[in-house]
Amino acid sequence: MAYSAGSHPAGKVHPQSLMLLGEKGHDIRGLESKSWDVFAAPDAPEMDMVITVCSAAAGETCPLWPGTPLRAHWGVEDPAAATTDVPEAFSEAYAILERRAKALLDMPIEEMSKDELQSGLDRIGTLA
Repeated sequence: MAYSAGSHPAGKVHPQSLMLLGEKGHDIRGLESKSWDVFAAPDAPEMDMVITVCSAAAGETCPLWPGTPLRAHWGVEDPAAATTDVPEAFSEAYAILERRAKALLDMPIEEMSKDELQSGLDRIGTLA
């Protein structure tokens, strides 16, 4: 299971994000803007991995997550901050994250040690 949240949620999902996800065939029902704090609460699901993607989040202090998840940063420019060619900014961010997600899903996670998995996560974060 995958979850999404932010350090400083806007309070609503960007309309361009919803449009792009819908065009790509993703179910957008029920998507909401939420703080990552909901996943640090005692009753939150336990995470195996926490991957930050916003370039601004790289230097932020993350909450203490339940369990001991692996952490990685896959920085991508925030498309919501684009002032020109907003659809292209969202498409570019989507393409980068899609390549990285596919690389993660292609890894033999069940056969990897924590150190090998961490190394793989860090390597994936450098893919353009």
